[in-house]
Amino acid sequence: MQKKSILIIALFLLSIFPSFAAQKYDFTVAQDGSGSFTTVQAAIDACKAFPDQPIVIFVKNGIYKEKIKIPACNSHLTIIGESAEKTILSNNDHFEKTNRGRNSTFYTYTLMVEANDFRAENLTIENAAGPVGQAVALHVEGDRCVFINCRLLGNQDTLYLAGETSRDYFADCYIEGTTDFIFGAATSLFDRCTLHNKTNSYITAASTSKGKPFGFVFRNCKLTAAEGVTKAYLGRPWRDYAKVVYLNCQIGAHIVPVGWANWDKTGRDKTAYYAEYNNTGTGAAIGQRAAWSHQLTKEEATAYSTEKILAPILPTEAPVQEWIK
Repeated sequence: MQKKSILIIALFLLSIFPSFAAQKYDFTVAQDGSGSFTTVQAAIDACKAFPDQPIVIFVKNGIYKEKIKIPACNSHLTIIGESAEKTILSNNDHFEKTNRGRNSTFYTYTLMVEANDFRAENLTIENAAGPVGQAVALHVEGDRCVFINCRLLGNQDTLYLAGETSRDYFADCYIEGTTDFIFGAATSLFDRCTLHNKTNSYITAASTSKGKPFGFVFRNCKLTAAEGVTKAYLGRPWRDYAKVVYLNCQIGAHIVPVGWANWDKTGRDKTAYYAEYNNTGTGAAIGQRAAWSHQLTKEEATAYSTEKILAPILPTEAPVQEWIK
């Protein structure tokens, strides 16, 4: 009787805490040779182009020193790490090292996602070049890309979110950097993420296209900083119609009272849209905020729902809650 009870309890626990081993993966990456491949790129290269069903790659713990690219043909791909802290994709390219002229920044990535419907879970993606200028960790161009419980580590330009019609969703992620460490033109929603300033600089540099209803939206996020950081900004407009909004966020004292900065020697403060709603913390005080920024009303804040921010573009597209779940 006692053995039977123990068996029932064990089966119950397995049902509510399924192990990675119980899940089905198309490929497994392991540096010790116990998987299908020893490198992440090799597993991606083995995936079927434009698959009829999603493909899942499981990556075991390890530091994978690779420059990884997911081309547009590898859509509907998911990469799941064994643990966010110990499954690390790492490279160290930077602006001077790539030496591709004035646009060298866009060749410095550790992970480049060109494909639509990409998903990453439990990964660290880092650019380990150090404080040497522009050095991208994650570069996303695809649409409907999702990142859950990921750590994005770098310095200047850590996270580049490209694509005028692209939409991205980040949940429970940690993102750190120095100057403009989240930048680009995509519509991107960040839920419950930690944004960590390593130096006195700018968190965002959005380049939202004219006419788009949303740019970068941070919801229920936590803004933190390294010791000694006392003069950081919520963002500055990389292009004229930059849009950035923080809602229900906890903002540390490292954010300056004015909150926002204009791009030097431009009139972008006249066309950019920067707003806040119901934020808390020392850095959330609004008394000295930039005159050209906005404080949303409760009614205006209702426009920032997941469904509205990431709204389907095509009639055939799955509901937002389906592709972000």
